[in-house]
Amino acid sequence: MSLFPSLPETPHLADVYKAFPECVKPLLEYHDLLLRGESPLTVAERELIAAFVSGLNACNFCLGAHKNYTRAFGIEEAVVDGLINDIETADADEKLKPIFRYVAKLKDLPTRLTSADAKAVYDAGWSERALFDAIQVAALFNYMNRIIEGTGVDFDFVANPLTEEEIADRRTRTYSDFGKMIGID
Repeated sequence: MSLFPSLPETPHLADVYKAFPECVKPLLEYHDLLLRGESPLTVAERELIAAFVSGLNACNFCLGAHKNYTRAFGIEEAVVDGLINDIETADADEKLKPIFRYVAKLKDLPTRLTSADAKAVYDAGWSERALFDAIQVAALFNYMNRIIEGTGVDFDFVANPLTEEEIADRRTRTYSDFGKMIGID
């Protein structure tokens, strides 16, 4: 039995959103602003942070979904896996590594963040806005990971891979488009 008897045995996020639509539209609009709006971080970098945080949280649904987005925006899945396994040895842009260290610490030990953690990000050439956007993405995906796990969403992107056409569609589709697709607008 699923965690929510009103949901299918193996629910998708769409099932949760349709069952509890009250706050979905502003949440999807926030996703669009944060992940697709103006930022010193590229869309690919923000999606990479989303996948990374989801991987650290062992949220397979969000990890799989955002690996697809990173692919759509030109980052290979191996980069995501490498960052999750070990930021220091990952085949990722060195300039991004202080951001990943920061959001990893934010996930596990937020009260232990120091000015040195922020300084490492600034020393790598990032602005305060870039760091704030990274923090927002990390916070959003800690939140979303809890929604997914707390409602029992159980869709496996490994067992149900997207086609290359579906992945390419991710480059132009907004999060609000997903809401419209499932009847929330």
